Amino acid sequence: MNTLILLATTATNEPSLNIWDMIIKGGWLMIPIFALSVIAVYIFFERYLQLRHYTKRNETFIAKIKENMLIGNIQAAINLCKEENTPMSRILIKGITHKQLPANELRSIIESTANLEVSNMEKGLGTLATCSGMAPMIGFLGTVVGMVQAFYDMALAGSNINISLLSRGIYTAMITTVAGLIVGIIAYIAYNTLTAIIDRIVNNMESTLSDFMEITYEIRNDKK
Repeated sequence: MNTLILLATTATNEPSLNIWDMIIKGGWLMIPIFALSVIAVYIFFERYLQLRHYTKRNETFIAKIKENMLIGNIQAAINLCKEENTPMSRILIKGITHKQLPANELRSIIESTANLEVSNMEKGLGTLATCSGMAPMIGFLGTVVGMVQAFYDMALAGSNINISLLSRGIYTAMITTVAGLIVGIIAYIAYNTLTAIIDRIVNNMESTLSDFMEITYEIRNDKK
């Protein structure tokens, strides 16, 4: 019984290492890793909240645009696009405004506007990709710095080497590597998630623009 009580007391008194202690032991290289994590999280949620409204194709909206264009109510179609206020609706405003142009010129204007909208949607993705690649590299740099620190401490200690003496460098090496990999993995997943969402939006845009071109052809044939 006394043995069990002694073991329980020993287990209770054992020091525990919390997350904050680990961050401190990771050294100054944890600062840029933490900064990259904040940047990656901010870009992901800012882009995700902006893009999630654009993933669904509004068939009612397209039908109303077609209806107004067929009856010649161009201003009503433009007003609908302004109310929708999405990348697709902004592209359609350009198309509706220049619908009298030849088909090749009209398609060129629409494609140029679409490229600008896609570029706006991809804003921040380059920085997110940089975070996903840079965080592990800083972590590996921490590994090298930690090992240098450990060998330096060994050299100073001479023959009085013990594991506690080397712990400072080993902590820096291991913790920065783990932190860098975690941030890199999270940023990589965030980047691919946003890329997949943008690809879905672009597919919807291509389908809608194809319908719009058919509407313009139909209107031109009716006038002949």
